[in-house]
Amino acid sequence: MQTAHKTDPVSKLIYELSKLPGIGEKTATRLAYFILKQDESYSRNLAEALINAKQKIILCGQCFTFTDTDPCRICENPERDRSSICVVERPSDVFSVEQSGAYKGTYHVLHGILSPLDGIGPDELKLRELISRLGQNSNVREIIVATNPSVEGEATALYISRLIKPFGIKVTKLAHGIPVGGMLEYTDRQTIGKAMENRMELLS
Repeated sequence: MQTAHKTDPVSKLIYELSKLPGIGEKTATRLAYFILKQDESYSRNLAEALINAKQKIILCGQCFTFTDTDPCRICENPERDRSSICVVERPSDVFSVEQSGAYKGTYHVLHGILSPLDGIGPDELKLRELISRLGQNSNVREIIVATNPSVEGEATALYISRLIKPFGIKVTKLAHGIPVGGMLEYTDRQTIGKAMENRMELLS
């Protein structure tokens, strides 16, 4: 799409929608025309929902997932198992694991994975915060590393395992129910559930 046409309202809408992950120009065009066909109230409600979420959603001070309360509802739930922390790449992964119904512990969101080619090192992730949590909570007995089974995800899992080794805490990872190269947010709940149940210990 040419830059000169981005000032046109429809082209501008398509351009902004195409910035969403997984949305190409054709899909963005379909979405744009769908929105334009709806009543004005739909567009207004959509815009308000986006602005409202952007203004009110924050990071949980404990697990760093997206939330409108601090701590989030999972962290403040007294029925969650505090002896286990599931480490995931992104907030959407928390939702995916929760949907499986197989895990009742707490979470820690890294907000990325180690990727030297992209300039993402340990300091760009929430790793110091994880170590701080372990230092403050002596009840933690297991860290479940639920990074995606990509090259970067596996490297991140190994790094975390070595980082936590001095604490004497067991570090496990999800079993191979999730295909190599797969993403948690696109994996069905039964597969995630089985992977969680059959997780393996990470050896550094």
